Amino acid sequence: MATPFCAAAAACRLSLVPPTPPAPGRARARRGLVAVRAEAGAGGGINPDIRKEEGKVVDTVLTGELAKPLTAYCRCWRSGTFPLCDGTHVKHNKATGDNVGPLLVKK
Repeated sequence: MATPFCAAAAACRLSLVPPTPPAPGRARARRGLVAVRAEAGAGGGINPDIRKEEGKVVDTVLTGELAKPLTAYCRCWRSGTFPLCDGTHVKHNKATGDNVGPLLVKK
């Protein structure tokens, strides 16, 4: 299934990781936490064919109803702060030759 993050179904697979059970002595596990991670397909990249002529694909959305003047959202599915971008795509792009970058939402 294609998503806004994966243009072709063969390009990446999404794997859901269930939350970990509670540690001994803890009252309960974290509820509702599911980690989602894209796995690169045979080509090695997350972005199989979107604007490959660009060094890094970054889009900007302008809106006036944001608390922050600029927010970067992850599109490589590897950010430790997902859905926010933490720059992890830089390492991914160097390792795979991909060109995925964040979605920038500006006020």
